[in-house]
Amino acid sequence: MGLLTAVVIPGIVWLLFRYFMWWMVVIGMLILAAFFIVFMIEMRQDNSKIPYYERTLRDKIPFDPEKQYAVIRSSICTGEKIAGFKNYGDAHFVEVMLINNLEDEKRFMKIYDLKEVKREY
Repeated sequence: MGLLTAVVIPGIVWLLFRYFMWWMVVIGMLILAAFFIVFMIEMRQDNSKIPYYERTLRDKIPFDPEKQYAVIRSSICTGEKIAGFKNYGDAHFVEVMLINNLEDEKRFMKIYDLKEVKREY
């Protein structure tokens, strides 16, 4: 039993690593290279300047200037600001995005091609 654990098992493991493990290393390197190439292609699409949710925001939440107007609702208690659209007829408000700073407000105006946005408290 000692001869089995001292010579035979290490010999079998050595043979497996010598003849079969290098194929696994090659396959692993090919997978890593493919992943790196796909990753670089994805990163170069827009250099991550425009987040995904903003690219599709205009399509998901449409704005009809004849029926709606842009408004930023500000909470008096918490100061939270929500940009969205309010219907002229029934005053239904559709939330679009959270406004944390002036850049967010400019981004909201740029996404929907707005000149001005009303504020409500």
